[in-house]
Amino acid sequence: QVQLVESGGGLVQAGGSLRLSCAVSGRTFSRYAMGWFRQAPGKEREFVARISRTGSNTYYADSVKGRFTISRDNAKDTVYLQMNSLKPEDTAVYYCAADQAATMSRETWAYDYWGQGTQVTVSS
Repeated sequence: QVQLVESGGGLVQAGGSLRLSCAVSGRTFSRYAMGWFRQAPGKEREFVARISRTGSNTYYADSVKGRFTISRDNAKDTVYLQMNSLKPEDTAVYYCAADQAATMSRETWAYDYWGQGTQVTVSS
């Protein structure tokens, strides 16, 4: 079984930065494409970013493009989400997810394993 544990969330002022981490254990990390999603209160979970198995390909939601960067360190079994120029509308619980088939999809159903989430709150 694969376990994903997110960390790095917190409270930050608008314009600030945070870096989220997601540590993966249980299987060979490099076998999975990885994604970040978020869910705000009363809203559906939405795609944020994804990264290929090797890290050579990335893709972002339009709402975060140019502000967020997804990366991974296969030696450390960890995927990251660097978030800069944060806005109040970025406030949500952020989840990392593992995609065994490496479809690089932005749909939640394509991901096989999920973390428990980490709260990000951006104050205005």
